[in-house]
Amino acid sequence: MKISYNWLKQFINLTLDVTKTATLLTDLGLEVEGVESYESVKGSLEGIVVGKVLTCDQHPDADRLKLTTVDLGDGDPVQIVCGAPNVDKGQKVPVATIGTTLYDENGEPWKIKKGKIRGKESHGMICAEDELGLGKSHEGIMILDKKLKPGTPLSDVVEVETDTIFEIGLTPNRADAMSHMGVARDLKAGLLQQKAKVTFNTPSVSNFKVENRSRRFQIDVKDPLLAPRYCGVTISGLKVNDSPAWLQNKLKSIGLSPINNVVDVTNYVLHELGQPLHAFDANQLAGDKIVVKTVKAGTKFTTLDGEERALHSEDLMICDAKKPLCIAGVFGGQQSGVTENTTAIFLESAYFNPVSIRKTAKRHGLNTDASFRFERGIDPTITEYALKRAAILILELAGGEVTSDVEDVYPKKIEDFQVRLTFDKANTLIGEELPTETIKDILSSLEIKVNNVTETGLGLTIPAYRVDVQREVDVIEEILRVYGYNNIAFGTKINASVSNSSRYEDHKLQNVVGNQLAAKGFYEILNNSLTSKEHSAHVDDIDENAYVTLVNPLSTDLEVMRQNMVFSGLESLAYNINRKNEDLKLFEFGKTYHIKDDKCIEEKHLSLFITGNRTAENWNRPSATSSFFYLKGVLDGLFTKLGISGISYDTTSSALFSEGLDASANKKELVRFGVLSTSITKIMDVDQEVLYADINWQNVIDLAAKNSFKFKPIPKYPSVRRDFALLLDKQVAFNDVKQIAQKTEGKLLKEIQLFDVYEGKNLPEGKKSYAVSFTLQDEHKTLTDKQIDKVMNKLRQRFEKDLQAELR
Repeated sequence: MKISYNWLKQFINLTLDVTKTATLLTDLGLEVEGVESYESVKGSLEGIVVGKVLTCDQHPDADRLKLTTVDLGDGDPVQIVCGAPNVDKGQKVPVATIGTTLYDENGEPWKIKKGKIRGKESHGMICAEDELGLGKSHEGIMILDKKLKPGTPLSDVVEVETDTIFEIGLTPNRADAMSHMGVARDLKAGLLQQKAKVTFNTPSVSNFKVENRSRRFQIDVKDPLLAPRYCGVTISGLKVNDSPAWLQNKLKSIGLSPINNVVDVTNYVLHELGQPLHAFDANQLAGDKIVVKTVKAGTKFTTLDGEERALHSEDLMICDAKKPLCIAGVFGGQQSGVTENTTAIFLESAYFNPVSIRKTAKRHGLNTDASFRFERGIDPTITEYALKRAAILILELAGGEVTSDVEDVYPKKIEDFQVRLTFDKANTLIGEELPTETIKDILSSLEIKVNNVTETGLGLTIPAYRVDVQREVDVIEEILRVYGYNNIAFGTKINASVSNSSRYEDHKLQNVVGNQLAAKGFYEILNNSLTSKEHSAHVDDIDENAYVTLVNPLSTDLEVMRQNMVFSGLESLAYNINRKNEDLKLFEFGKTYHIKDDKCIEEKHLSLFITGNRTAENWNRPSATSSFFYLKGVLDGLFTKLGISGISYDTTSSALFSEGLDASANKKELVRFGVLSTSITKIMDVDQEVLYADINWQNVIDLAAKNSFKFKPIPKYPSVRRDFALLLDKQVAFNDVKQIAQKTEGKLLKEIQLFDVYEGKNLPEGKKSYAVSFTLQDEHKTLTDKQIDKVMNKLRQRFEKDLQAELR
């Protein structure tokens, strides 16, 4: 939310500088996430002066250029080449002097330099209004008042507004601070706590009056629970036009685009007081009647953005005698909006049920400034006040007259909250005993009324607009944030208890694995657990009926809890790749969610993503591309680190992979990993190969806890290596060779490695060649050639018998 520093000064006599104001706002719970400067004219017209055209002659070498001499007030006229058709002798014009910075239509700066145009020197530039940011016209240069003195800075002639804008990260509970008045109200409380002399001023509506009663609209609220308060008034004889500069600047400073004087006033009051308003073209309304009601489900309605929407039976609508006009509190309709031809309006100010507005906004995927406030709960006491404030401004800017009484349908008053505060509870939660007078002063500064005072506590009345303060603990929080968290004294002692915990606890193993992955160049990511339901259409592994679905999703992209972690990880890859960061190694600890037997199941996983080059290009070595076997090596290293052994591998059955393996140990699934199918990666616009591993983290914890590490001395006796070149059928895997070797010689055989695979020329069809090394060692004595040959013969015979292998 953007808040203007100058605008705040209209409510309180603010003397703090910008930095201290930002600090105080943050201390009060309105965290200032950024501070930026605003200029109604970019560059503030610095370097632009009034010049008088002394001479204006045709450029000797260009038909469309003029050669002028301009007096800049310093007694030394300069020559300027100008291409504007309307430049003439005797004019007063704006001149950008040498060194001045101007800005193009995209806001990019460029500097005025001394130069030559068609052979003639030019010492500056005579400007059009669009070149200065003062308008959009480029038909010719600006002609200024002839009474102006040459050399006068243009900033003295044209008012340039400068401001400072605070970007406030407003938390959802602070509905009371969704306006400049609300923020100023908090600042007032903070300044009073600092013993500053502060006055709080609100716009007066005392001069509001009804001119005549010639155009009255009857208001009929069908469901007071959905619209507890509804006000309206008509204004006739107005003229829709552009807003004056002061109003446009106020809206531009907080990021809004001016539209016209009527709509701009409604936006101004919205951000000034926090009350959304809506203006209807009165001449487009049928039957001089406003009906607030729900309509039949499926009713078609076209909103201001031109999109036709099917209404829900619970959507509250503002209607005339014949048709819907507006989705209440959310978005206006296309047919009843204010246009340049509007001469009379019905101005609406209302308080709508926050839950109803929230559901409607989410249902239609709309998020407007009005719905943002209504769905959090606005102040029901200022509905009529804000209406009169807006009406006065419209009369001032658009003319016309008020042609009806203010209709205020308010059948049941929304009451303030009653809360009892006990001093003992306050002291316990705050951690310090505050004087009773300090507590009373803070509450008074927040417009919380103290009804009675006893030895044990206070009886309080909380204003209805403070929807977040309805309990005793809420009041204590208010006291503490205004008193200042930084003002609470810290104790000199720290109490701690020592717990006896297992080294196999989740967070400890997570730190071990995370550190090992980081050491291998991986970066940790954290993704949203919410995802799109559409992913189930692309992957057989995802059961559409097993989704945990949100009741009120923010959007269709965030409507269900994820069943696996692949798509959220691919989003992170796509984001980086689109920014030319294409060599990636990422990991994420996260959870997946699904429904099984009507129960919600939550599982923790560790996912790895690798894409691009494994090593960067270097002068003494080429870059190395990441491969399936690199990923397998990373996983083997993790499991070894955790003491998990006896891992078996099978070809994966997951549709996520074009090729991959499933690994398990002790009959527990450990990981599925491999190369992601291109049909999956393309869904997320990733066009390069991605290696992915999905580790069942709970099974990892269980297996790690059952394993122990064994230590033994380094053998005194040397090891011996022998190699076989085996001719095998293509379907034989290295794992088959390894398992047979281990069963054949489990005592002396220490290590088996595959160091070469050959397929192709000079081999029989359907065959391949494995080059396998076998490391033999006896820990108690040196092996003899006879023992080694005996073992190798046993291995050869078993390979020939079980695998039909041949030695090459």
